[in-house]
Amino acid sequence: MRKKELIEVEEETRLTEIIIDAIKEKKGKRIIKIDLRKLKNNLCDYFIICEGDSSTQVSALAENIERQAYLQANKTPHHIEGKENAQWILIDFFDVVVHVFQQENRNFYKLEDLWSDGIVETIENE
Repeated sequence: MRKKELIEVEEETRLTEIIIDAIKEKKGKRIIKIDLRKLKNNLCDYFIICEGDSSTQVSALAENIERQAYLQANKTPHHIEGKENAQWILIDFFDVVVHVFQQENRNFYKLEDLWSDGIVETIENE
């Protein structure tokens, strides 16, 4: 691996850690990280999936992810969807895509099952 590629991998890894910590800070539940790098037609390198109990918590989770990514890594999302109703907010950092769900929507869409060919890591809440 070349030096530039190694730096990019380290930045991605650091961003995933920042995002997971931001989710934990706002008491997000059922946190999953899926490493998609070895899949052929992957959309990004990582998915991070979590859920909140209400639209208020889902909004707070998304806002904290966005804030902490900027403050700690100087990263801003390329695109955000779903803020209006806060049932499922998608935060796209290009290589890392975060899905913040309410439980009912998460259970309906089952993204972890769709992308289970990746390396799935369950993150324990402290």
